[in-house]
Amino acid sequence: MDKFDERILQELKSDGRLTNVELSMRVGLSASATLRRVQELERQKIITGYKAILNHTKMGVGFIAYVNVGLANHSKKSQLEFESHIELTKEVVECHNITGASEYLIRVETADLNAYKRFHADVLGEIPQVNSITTMVVMDTPKDERG
Repeated sequence: MDKFDERILQELKSDGRLTNVELSMRVGLSASATLRRVQELERQKIITGYKAILNHTKMGVGFIAYVNVGLANHSKKSQLEFESHIELTKEVVECHNITGASEYLIRVETADLNAYKRFHADVLGEIPQVNSITTMVVMDTPKDERG
């Protein structure tokens, strides 16, 4: 990977809808050279896809929280069972296996606090492997570069 590839990635991360011609002008290469490089970055799985960034409020999401989840048992079986439950829930948009006092950090998006309360009780509270739940409510997002 050279400076051109890095610049291509930076530009596409900012705006994945750039045309190849526009991208080539921004990185200082011909359109054909830029296209070859983008295709190679895709082939190598450095670029794994393109996404639309959605307006949470207009999509009906008025409540976002990060939740630390501790398991009662630290076995691989417990982790896999917990993950299989979480995989089926639409409210969980991210799930990370982490180090520290708990095993998982999940990002939960719901319409409002009442919807989160139902999720907390009816979903997380009903998963047998869950031992502890600590919720951190997102109050504002001054920076978000997840794309």
